[in-house]
Amino acid sequence: MDLQQSRIYVAGHRGLVGGAIVRHLTSLGARNLILRSHRELDLSNQAAVDEFFAAKRPDYVFLAAAKVGGIHANSTYPAEFIRDNLAIQTNVIHSAWKHRAKKLLFLGSSCIYPRDCPQPIKEEYLLTGPLESTNEPYAIAKIAGLRMCQAYRREHGFDAIVTMPTNLYGPGDNYHPENAHVIPALIRRFHESKLSNASDINIWGSGKPLREFLYVDDLARALVLLMEHYSGEEMVNVGSGIEVSIATLAHAISNVVGYEGKIMFDHSKPDGTPRKLLDCSRMRALLGPTVMTALEDGLTKTYVDFRDNVLNAQRDMHPDLAQDAEK
Repeated sequence: MDLQQSRIYVAGHRGLVGGAIVRHLTSLGARNLILRSHRELDLSNQAAVDEFFAAKRPDYVFLAAAKVGGIHANSTYPAEFIRDNLAIQTNVIHSAWKHRAKKLLFLGSSCIYPRDCPQPIKEEYLLTGPLESTNEPYAIAKIAGLRMCQAYRREHGFDAIVTMPTNLYGPGDNYHPENAHVIPALIRRFHESKLSNASDINIWGSGKPLREFLYVDDLARALVLLMEHYSGEEMVNVGSGIEVSIATLAHAISNVVGYEGKIMFDHSKPDGTPRKLLDCSRMRALLGPTVMTALEDGLTKTYVDFRDNVLNAQRDMHPDLAQDAEK
């Protein structure tokens, strides 16, 4: 991939992963990035996507656009999660092949693996057991996307590769109090609890489930390397190799934010998958040793992003409310 000359389309560039990919490509000297917001291009609109690819003819495509969310969002909007994701990935993959893109990288999700997988999770464990019920519609859509990439490679010779990242966090995340993933949701809740001097904060579940987290800029570096050097049908797990309990994570975020109240866990709420650690042997064999951002450092950078971008945006829109919140 010639970063200086190639036309590179990053679908979902305003999202967590897409934004990190753009930052990394820009740092490497990419000159011809093709970027479109949702308002400019609705990826669920087949005709619009086909027209876009016909006009812009990208050489390389990073398919990082998706409808994403945590347990609450997946449970509340299951129809939207399966419908929107099926439409987005179907339209982009087909149009990329149709208009002769050289290569496409599809972003899956570790939630595609069975709920009770042996640990760590190898790529070949896909479809060997039932999915986690709380995000099954989203997972099914992602499984369809990876199978579509493999099918287009087999039938058409299209160089579509598939990556499966672990749980992600970092600058540009969605900090919505109900629809966010666990780290950005907790950052917001701890910050607001700190401002209100709340004596305690209640978190869904027991706090016992184990999760692996990857700082999003580390993922972006791996994805660009895979786009440059990997071409194969087998999907590739991308993770940090380090897992932490939700309880430990909550206390780490509390320390970064500076919240001094008590942390409570609501055992009546669902935990989700008990444990989820990816086996990244294939990634390491392809890319060699990789340096990963330490969790505390990543959480600190993410909290800075929350304060600098999300809170500043709120102050710009509602200066009176922002002033009240800071009293």
